[in-house]
Amino acid sequence: MNTELGRLIAQRIALSGPISLSDFMAEALGHPRLGYYREALPVGAAGDFTTAPEISQMFGELLGAWLAERWLAMGWPSPVRLVELGPGRGTLMADAMRATRGVPGFHAAIDLHLVDINEQLRTLQGEVLAAYKPTWHARFDDVPEGPLLLVANEFFDALPVRQFERTARGWAERMVGLADDGSLRLALAPGVTPYASALPDAPVGAQAELCEAGLALAGAIGERLQRFAGWALIVDYGHDGALGASLQAVRGHRGTDILDRPGETDLSAHVDFAALAQATGRPTFGPVGQGDFLRRLGIAERAKALKARATEAQRAAIDAALARLIAPDQMGTLFRVLAVGDDRSAAPAGFADTPSD
Repeated sequence: MNTELGRLIAQRIALSGPISLSDFMAEALGHPRLGYYREALPVGAAGDFTTAPEISQMFGELLGAWLAERWLAMGWPSPVRLVELGPGRGTLMADAMRATRGVPGFHAAIDLHLVDINEQLRTLQGEVLAAYKPTWHARFDDVPEGPLLLVANEFFDALPVRQFERTARGWAERMVGLADDGSLRLALAPGVTPYASALPDAPVGAQAELCEAGLALAGAIGERLQRFAGWALIVDYGHDGALGASLQAVRGHRGTDILDRPGETDLSAHVDFAALAQATGRPTFGPVGQGDFLRRLGIAERAKALKARATEAQRAAIDAALARLIAPDQMGTLFRVLAVGDDRSAAPAGFADTPSD
């Protein structure tokens, strides 16, 4: 424990009883003063994790091209709300904007909105995206209405999850309580969870996760797309409804216990793409592996173009970044891409020709 936030959480539990893992995550990551995502600079070599936009400019460039093509498919709406959830240092959006400056009318139509609660990151985003006059929000719901283009890279994995274990009595929720020495510990609630009806039948000992916040956000995005048209692109690591407990903790690029040093440790869980797609209520495409998606968008050709005017050391770095983004044993298959769209424009690039069921 050994953090101010950890002590506050322990005091809360001592006063009112055990809390869900979802409540613990919400406090650990989003506490108004001490939460991990409030003040830390988590992205990059000096932080706790590195995201695809920080690995190579090619990632943001190709996603920018995808968004611009969707804008054209929508019939060139102006203005269009271009929204990024969890923009990090602003790298993805900066690369996307640079790559699309030649698309006639696109930049003039963009009304840029960034959803982030981290003030330090907002400052960095403002520096690299100043030319595009972004507006910041703490929640997606605060983004103005209108036609929408949305990108969320490694955002849904940080939303709080509940965890459950199948016992002889039925599904029981995993809670955060206190050990005899006052430290935080995990334990199963004594009764069957009210969420049992939302969980599948499974053998005793099976584990499952449920991300209410992610499903609610997916529903809000889908509702916005239904009302005003547009497209959303979600990139994250995850699965299609598989059982299991995936919640993990990282600090300084190394794994640690999920209850260790709350407020100073990143927490994330694999995204259930099947549940997410269903929650949108809209036509969806994918999910497909990030490697396949980027290949279909032309990342190999983009890498070749960059290498043509690079030094030998730069060419090696480009090759290494390309492998990290698309290789099956790196980010190529673990990370997945889901498109959520309308029923008015053609199918998007990077996916099969027909929407997912």
